[in-house]
Formats: sequence, C-alpha cells, structure tokens
Amino acid sequence: MKNSLEKALARNPSLQVAWGLLTTNLGLPGVGSLLAGRKVGVLQLILSLTALILTIVFGVKFVLWFLANRATLKDPDADPWVTLKAMWLALRWAVFGMALFGISMLWAFITSWSVLQAARKAASKPAPLGNASS
Repeated sequence: MKNSLEKALARNPSLQVAWGLLTTNLGLPGVGSLLAGRKVGVLQLILSLTALILTIVFGVKFVLWFLANRATLKDPDADPWVTLKAMWLALRWAVFGMALFGISMLWAFITSWSVLQAARKAASKPAPLGNASS
C-alpha cells in the first residue's frame, strides 16, 4: 500500500519536488525514481547498489594488492608493460564497478529529467477555474 507522499509524488510532483527527486537520484540512483512513482527505479537502485558493492570490494582488494606489491611497482628495472598489465588485472573489477555506477547515475538522471520536464509542463498549465480556494 502506498503512503500519501508516494501518491502525491506519483500524481503531479511540483517543480521543487521534481528538483529534489533529481538531486536524490544523483545521491543514490534509483531512490528518486522510486519516490517519483517510476517502477524503473527498482532496477536503477539494484544496479547502483551492485556497482557500489563491486567498487568497494574490489577497490579494497586492489589496495591490499598494491600494498603487497609496492616494491615491485617501484622497481626501476621492471618492465613497465608487465607492471601495467599486473596493475590492470588487479584493478579491472573496481573500474567495472565504477563504470556500472556511472551508467546507473546516467539512467537515473534521464528518468529524473523526464520527471522534471513533466513538472515544468504541469506548472505551465493554467489552474482550472473551478478549483480556486480562498
């Protein structure tokens, strides 16, 4: 069952609320989309959380690898291509996680932008005459 905030946001978010949803999506992709009543926000949230977990886990593994191989990396006689290949093999999954998070942010931004455009369109329409409250 939807609460009243979700119902209000899903119907017609104001321009200010739409901007808030956009900034929420920039903080954690998918949350603003969900609050806007867009079901695609679930996929965005899953993608962004998966990307964060990949980045953190493999980023920590890379730091540990770097600390264990620091002497080899600073060796002036080492082949730079071999060193670069070893570094890439240790870092690639963390980079993949960062790229995945970037994709989820872009997707959430596009969704937020469409919500913002709908709010702008709704704000530019004149209010119906029969709903004037004094």
